Amino acid sequence: MDPSQPPSGIPVLAVLQQAGVKYALRRFEVDMSQRLGFGLGAARALGVNPERIFKTLMAKTPDDLVCAVVPVRGSLEVRALAQALCVKEATMAEVAVAERATGYLVGGISPLGQREAHTTVIDRSAKQFPTILVSAGARAVTIEISPLDLASLTGATFANIARDYSNAS
Repeated sequence: MDPSQPPSGIPVLAVLQQAGVKYALRRFEVDMSQRLGFGLGAARALGVNPERIFKTLMAKTPDDLVCAVVPVRGSLEVRALAQALCVKEATMAEVAVAERATGYLVGGISPLGQREAHTTVIDRSAKQFPTILVSAGARAVTIEISPLDLASLTGATFANIARDYSNAS
């Protein structure tokens, strides 16, 4: 894997280039033998604070699929997501539904360049960092981007939608 070459066929890069937004493409390999989990393994491989790495999850509401961007060291609080969206309930989308709607494989779903536009909510914790890392649309490939630029490109809102496990014992 050559980190200087962008992966081919990933819609995220076209979206970013067309928008003229500043970003950095980051590739990595996680040594799963160290049993750190994907988030901590990615943080170690990239040399970044794990709180800056965010995962993209797809959830269902009564009317639609929505995109939730939360820290990898936490989990999506579906009740908080529903509240942020002013809907009665939200549940996690099934893998096949998420993959079909986004055009990405689970583990590489990006909030950018999805097959269909989805309402997006980014956990408010992202705003404390000048840049965060989110999937670039393929496993082990991320983009480093300003959370404000990410919100602008996706039409996202910020809300407290994650439970943080970083300080759990």
